[in-house]
Amino acid sequence: MNAEGLPPVAPEVTATLVEGLSPRLRKRLDAAVTKLAARPTRRDGDTTTIDVDDETGLRLHAPGGVVAKVEDITCGCLLAPACVHRAAVACAAPTADLASESAEHPAPEALGPAPATDTTPVADTSLVTDPTPPPATRRASVTDPAPGQGLAAAHTPDAAPAETATPDQRAAAEALWAAGAAVLEAGVGGAGAVAQSALLRAAHTARLRHLPRAAGAALSVVTLLRAARAGDPSYRTAELVTALAELLGTARRVATASGAELAAVRGRARRPYSPDGSLRLYGLFTEPVVTDSGHGGVRTWVAAADGRLFTVGDVAPGGAGRALGVADRAVRLGDSALTHRELGRAGLAVSGATVSPDGRLGAGKSVKAVTARGAAWTEPPLAALWETPPAEQAARALRSTSRYADPDGTGSDLLFLDVELLGAVREPGGTCLLALCEGGVPVRLAAADDDPALAHRDNLSLLAAAPGTRLRIIGRLIPAAHPRLTLLACSHPTGEGTIDLGLDRLRRADLPDPSAPAHFAPSQPAGPGAPSPLYLLERRVEQTVPAGRAALGMLGDVTAETRRIRRGGFPTAAALLTSLCASAAQRDRDHFGRLLPADTDGFAAYWLAAARYSAAVSESMCVAAWNPTSEDQAAVPLTAASI
Repeated sequence: MNAEGLPPVAPEVTATLVEGLSPRLRKRLDAAVTKLAARPTRRDGDTTTIDVDDETGLRLHAPGGVVAKVEDITCGCLLAPACVHRAAVACAAPTADLASESAEHPAPEALGPAPATDTTPVADTSLVTDPTPPPATRRASVTDPAPGQGLAAAHTPDAAPAETATPDQRAAAEALWAAGAAVLEAGVGGAGAVAQSALLRAAHTARLRHLPRAAGAALSVVTLLRAARAGDPSYRTAELVTALAELLGTARRVATASGAELAAVRGRARRPYSPDGSLRLYGLFTEPVVTDSGHGGVRTWVAAADGRLFTVGDVAPGGAGRALGVADRAVRLGDSALTHRELGRAGLAVSGATVSPDGRLGAGKSVKAVTARGAAWTEPPLAALWETPPAEQAARALRSTSRYADPDGTGSDLLFLDVELLGAVREPGGTCLLALCEGGVPVRLAAADDDPALAHRDNLSLLAAAPGTRLRIIGRLIPAAHPRLTLLACSHPTGEGTIDLGLDRLRRADLPDPSAPAHFAPSQPAGPGAPSPLYLLERRVEQTVPAGRAALGMLGDVTAETRRIRRGGFPTAAALLTSLCASAAQRDRDHFGRLLPADTDGFAAYWLAAARYSAAVSESMCVAAWNPTSEDQAAVPLTAASI
């Protein structure tokens, strides 16, 4: 049984089935999920059947593509409906987000994320001025107040009282906090189906209480937990760290936020589309989209004459195979007959356009679109996208992708650069392509997706065999201590046309020297100056997620690490590391010497403060890395004329 072959199951269905199990069956639930994974699956219309054994069938009925009711999962065993099989298959299936208008939202976008940080290098910050968490009975936000929510605004005599969360919303947020803290306490190894069910129940309640942002973060945590426990090669611990921090941070802010900040903390369940009149659009490129929840499709990027970026997407349950197929289907926009591949190189004239806050073009009945002439990347108006200095583009992209900011739907995480290829660079996680962009800044270009069905990795390997080649590229910013992008599209090495690196496949004949092997560039420093000791705190934050609180509790003395962090100019980080490890190891006893329950809330508060602090400093250092140093100024800038 492959999880991708099962229909998505609504969170409340999974939670209800798990909660209905007896304590004995709950202990067997994780083993049952593993056992079902080895059983054959077949689909007939809206019904999917799993053979539990030679005589017993387990059926999932998904009208509309989603299992929305408990009754839609039936089992033929003697213990049904109270058997473990129904709960196990619900836990194994992808989680449906019924509140989402479109399944195209990838997990990193659903996590709403964070106030933009300062763009100057940081030696230390006061984002967390007091690392000591509040008592369990008094939870305070670790984030800065939103603009306009200061004390002066609160005490304006004539101002109407700002809206605050309702008691039901606060209760839902408390349940989310408790479920998230329990996952952090147990780690990935201990967060089995029962812990995931608690998160799904809390997410469902939060959605009903109009807290879609926190509910989306909880669903992302569940999806990543399942990927981690299943050994999915695409799983990254850093993604689960971000999801957990977003869940805990958002849940905590519900109780203290008001006015505009509360609206941002609540989030939006559906993306509202607003009229935008007539638009003349020029295609840029098309990228495949494959999400952790088992959805696949494409997203085509287009630009307006004024430089604004828009997207047209088609993502639905599927995977990499669907992404490749949808690329050659007609775009769902007006009367246009263009496919997504064609739109990425052509143009559209749209009347009655509707646009969501994050730049998605609506496809309503009133929208009219006809095919028009496109523009080359070196021609107006597209050429203007490459004229902005790389450092300015990186700062803008980071404001859009910052992990914990309140999303406003503005901006883009794309960078438009002119580069000269230097060759491949070996890294602990694999190999990436090194290039030199304007100002002499070395940039690492990584594959956007490692799925072998997509062309990203093969194309990157071929480009590594063409050092000295000058290209115009489009990439997505990866926040790191050194300039880094995922490579999405580039001009053709021959100078004719463009390449969608996830869909189109380069050939050796396309290279300047087809017989040249892959070239490895000389070793490059990870960033300006000496490596930051902040990684010592980041390592402990990440270590907690897979192994739980116990991993930090057994560390013992961390004085050497904190001393090194202080010498690097991060006293707040040193204090956070000390407090985090002390909280992990602390276990109080009662008057009879018996161990008391661990302070799960206190440990979660320390961990959240450390995660938010290290992320904010890292993002500020990322912006600084894109500013060329004085000795790099001798490099010759690349221009469109040289490509």
